[in-house]
Amino acid sequence: MPNNLESVSTAAPGAATVTAEADDKAAITAAMDAYNRGLNTSSVDDCLTLYAEDGVFMAPYGESAIGKAQVRRAYEHVFETITLNVKFTIAEIVRMSPRWAFARTNSAGTVKVNATGATSTEGNQELFIFGKGDDGQWRIERYSFSPTNPPRGQ
Repeated sequence: MPNNLESVSTAAPGAATVTAEADDKAAITAAMDAYNRGLNTSSVDDCLTLYAEDGVFMAPYGESAIGKAQVRRAYEHVFETITLNVKFTIAEIVRMSPRWAFARTNSAGTVKVNATGATSTEGNQELFIFGKGDDGQWRIERYSFSPTNPPRGQ
């Protein structure tokens, strides 16, 4: 297997997996790029690959919400009614063990309401947990976020 980013898997739409031979930082960055591509398709099916198959949950939904049926109920309306143009940029990667790492990210971009054309600005800080499977590939295992501008008093 080549030791470069051309080894990123494209077998499943939006799948964020990378071969074990790639450098960890580059591999995790490539996985984040795959996440960006899947999210910005505004496609329920692509995002289900990210949210369900990779075990990702979106706050405020907890671990009990993981699963294709639950994720579809929570998100199908969102992806039918808005278009996302949001990019997650890695600010820090910390390798916790040979099989686990976390990446602190910043996101920025826009969300467009398709019915009205109204656009709002997105800006958040997030934490992604990456796990390396038995197949040697890094995958997003968990995702959480906190808005950078929370409501006053919180």
